[in-house]
Amino acid sequence: MERKVFVYGTLFLVIDQITKILIESFLKIGETVTIVKNFFSLTCVYNTGAAFSILEGRVWFLTLLSLVVLIILLKMSKEFVKNERNILAFGMLFGGIFGNLSDRLFLGMVRDFLKFKIFGYNFPVFNVADICITVGIGLLIIGMIKGEDSGGSSSRDKRIGENR
Repeated sequence: MERKVFVYGTLFLVIDQITKILIESFLKIGETVTIVKNFFSLTCVYNTGAAFSILEGRVWFLTLLSLVVLIILLKMSKEFVKNERNILAFGMLFGGIFGNLSDRLFLGMVRDFLKFKIFGYNFPVFNVADICITVGIGLLIIGMIKGEDSGGSSSRDKRIGENR
């Protein structure tokens, strides 16, 4: 794996875990602190499912799924052009997935705390790892839409993960 991907991934994993520890040290489970009225608050909740609490209670399945996705991403990272956007994207994906995976492995659930109310809709509570995963996917999609990751012969030596 490209060294910068590892550094970014580690950085995002650490930020995710520190924010979760901080929230748990200041808020009790279910407690909410309003930051911007009718828009943003911090709340401490535990989620045994995935996004939007789907597959709730299926921690081992989600753990296995995370490991499979990590293996697929590791292989995918070798196929993408080595540029700053992709390095950041894969770092965010690895950091985010490991952040939630470590919660599932060590706690049996994921700690969420960011709560938004947008246009009257209470968006599901999420965490920094979820942001990393979402932004990482978005960055990869942008590159694919722009055609920068088509894998043409001119970029063959610029693949992420190849030895220099």
